Amino acid sequence: MDGIVGVMRYAILADIHSNLVAFQAVLRDMEDKGKVDEIWCLGDVVGYGPEPHACIELLRQYEHICVAGNHDWAAIGKLDISDFNPYATQAILWTRKQLGAGDVDYLQNLPQRTKKGDFTLVHGSPRYPIWEYLEPGWLTTEDVEDNFNRFDTKFCLVGHSHKPIIFQQDSSGRYFVGGIPSEIKLSSQNNRLIINPGGVGQPRDGDPRASYAIYDSDAQIVYHYRVNYDINATQQKMLEYNLPLPLIERLSYGY
Repeated sequence: MDGIVGVMRYAILADIHSNLVAFQAVLRDMEDKGKVDEIWCLGDVVGYGPEPHACIELLRQYEHICVAGNHDWAAIGKLDISDFNPYATQAILWTRKQLGAGDVDYLQNLPQRTKKGDFTLVHGSPRYPIWEYLEPGWLTTEDVEDNFNRFDTKFCLVGHSHKPIIFQQDSSGRYFVGGIPSEIKLSSQNNRLIINPGGVGQPRDGDPRASYAIYDSDAQIVYHYRVNYDINATQQKMLEYNLPLPLIERLSYGY
């Protein structure tokens, strides 16, 4: 397991989804807030959006670790797309044609999970890293308890739902769920946490702004941020490439 030594700052990103304009806006915001030592990417670098190669290329310019998401695997034929909705399927088939050999090799070698200090990183859930939505309305108490039993660190970072949310489990095993505050003070946390920073490239919580977090290891705080970006620019590129209209329209509303 990789440890965290000294004072370090980490950007926590999920679900870039080939939205280069949103990704660039998040990176600018990240850099404006001070030096970040490493990006922790929680998967789905590609899918849905219009610039998959450029997003992979840009991510690789930064010191980073990344885990595999369901769209990452689907884009390289590593995941059956029969369970994808028709719009996602159309976008995946288009994405496959945009990837170079280096992109495919990069996505092929992403792990399903990794650890960094007190954090486990997955895309979907600790139980099913590639494809399980940790959505409060979709999970039973037993589902949540089982997921907390599937990682051995104090904290777990997930993406996939595109919604900034936090699950907490107390010492009695009870869990609580809610939206992410602007600051999560880990040093004062007795509870174990599953944290979703929200989506960079396709938010789904009713807020169209890109969503991400920064972890400061010295302060032991996770800061959550929202970032405006030029949504129309991404939509125009999607129109140019004849990507599905519902995928284009949803960016305006954050759903």
